[in-house]
Amino acid sequence: MAPRPVETEAILEKLQEMYPDAKCALNHSNAFELLVATVLSAQCTDARVNIVTARIFPRYNRPEHFAELSVEEIGEMIRDCGLWRSKARSIQGLSRMLLEKHGGQVPSTMEELTQLPGVGRKTANVVLSNAFGIPAIAVDTHVLRVANRLGLADAKTPEETERQLMARIPRELWSPAHHWLIHHGRQVCHARNPQCSQCPLLPHCKFGQQGDKPAGRGTRPAGRRAKSAETARRAADR
Repeated sequence: MAPRPVETEAILEKLQEMYPDAKCALNHSNAFELLVATVLSAQCTDARVNIVTARIFPRYNRPEHFAELSVEEIGEMIRDCGLWRSKARSIQGLSRMLLEKHGGQVPSTMEELTQLPGVGRKTANVVLSNAFGIPAIAVDTHVLRVANRLGLADAKTPEETERQLMARIPRELWSPAHHWLIHHGRQVCHARNPQCSQCPLLPHCKFGQQGDKPAGRGTRPAGRRAKSAETARRAADR
């Protein structure tokens, strides 16, 4: 069940109080760098991506740079990000498409972004929000988990979670709210062993108030947990 409007407002106010400086953790200086960094971040930590892009971006930071490289050459640059073969193909493909269809510029619409190789709604929303200042909610594994635990959403997929959050959060707060939720997932509301007893949002969180955490949304029997978590992670990263 979704929280009453007053609960949603209280949750958002508390999150803003807890994470007033929350912002995109991926280092970038333009929309293309952010696009590449977000593709690299699938099933990889932002910290690791920043290490990799710090090596790459001083020399390769425009579509024409990657379009001229082979998948193998790109792969060697990003090998320590994981899933490097598919990411290398995506980076090469999106670079070539940007040159062929968009004059080398990153487009600023969901429709155009999601036509690029390797770019799903999460990646597109990250770019729209952080590169173009367009209100958007990017649902990664942290947002998926935290939003559903708090009751801001009651959904099983990133897409449905995004729709529900967009309906329940004021549009002007979409972008900051998704950063607040990400930070809360990283710092307090962990996938395993969340720090519920120390969480300032506990009065608003039925998940945290369950105590023994019976099986249900946010927790699952041990035999299913790993498989379900991997399925959600892949969906959120697409």
